[in-house]
Amino acid sequence: MRKKPFKISNKIIWLSSFFLGVLTSVPKIAERHFNLYEALVDSTVTCLFAVVTWYYNIITLPAYTSRDVANGFSIIRLLKGVFFGIGVMFILACIQQFLLSHLNFGPVMLMFEVRGILVNIMFYMFLNMLYQSYQNQQVGIELERTKSDNLGAQYELLKQQVNPHFLFNSLNTLKYMVESSDEHTEEFILKLADFYRFTLESRKMDLIRLSDELEILDAYLFLLKARFEDGIDLSITIDKDFYQSLVPPFTLQLLIENCIKHNIVSLDRPLHIRLYSEKDFIVVENQLQLKKTPEVSTGMGLENINQRYLHLLNKKIEIHASETLFTIKLPIIYENNHY
Repeated sequence: MRKKPFKISNKIIWLSSFFLGVLTSVPKIAERHFNLYEALVDSTVTCLFAVVTWYYNIITLPAYTSRDVANGFSIIRLLKGVFFGIGVMFILACIQQFLLSHLNFGPVMLMFEVRGILVNIMFYMFLNMLYQSYQNQQVGIELERTKSDNLGAQYELLKQQVNPHFLFNSLNTLKYMVESSDEHTEEFILKLADFYRFTLESRKMDLIRLSDELEILDAYLFLLKARFEDGIDLSITIDKDFYQSLVPPFTLQLLIENCIKHNIVSLDRPLHIRLYSEKDFIVVENQLQLKKTPEVSTGMGLENINQRYLHLLNKKIEIHASETLFTIKLPIIYENNHY
């Protein structure tokens, strides 16, 4: 995105110069012997000088660098502007002397030069204050844009981690079923194909409805039942009011997968998992029956989910562990409030 150039409106330049010219003619108006012609010449000279000073300072603005912010105003540029103004004012004073030859040139010249120096310094300080404020604003916008792009890239990476992770575990399950000549292998392959098609359709989404996520979970549970049969038990008691809330895709699937990874799942010791709503949270809770030999963890499960919630909602998931239960609380994302 191209940065918008710094500009001062021509209307502002000419109007401010005009009012400055009028202001300098006020003492003339207050004099007992008011001379309209002298007042007009005096105010015109000041107005023209102000216009030239405006454009000179704008044209000589330097290309911005971060060092300029630290250094503040440039004394060298200010002095150059002052000397340029003295020269311009001398020319204008000569023109005034030609139009008003009865005036004493020396005192008038001195008064004009002092006035020109003050106007020059005032315009320089004001313009540089505006310019520096503008540049600081541009830096802030650029930093925010960079931060946003970086967060977006990180989030895209997080989303891309989900599908390969799921596919890896599903293929392991399929390998186990093939080796054990499971009669549900063919049906498992068909369901896996349907499920993975759904993941490809949803991978570009940041959020989906909780109701859609539960459909994903229902398909995933079928794949789990094909392997574990009654060794896994999932009960879902979520308030219907929450079905239109939002969740990052495959969040619940990853949490169920995490439960299976770390706990014993067998017909002798079924793994009971509860999925329910509690205030402003969706809760996934399982009894702890940890494996004696833990599986090697990729570190993507809970951390992936936590990072996605931080990115989307600026909130962390809550993790609670006791001697018998392991609980994950997911903040509910409301479309109207958060997005």
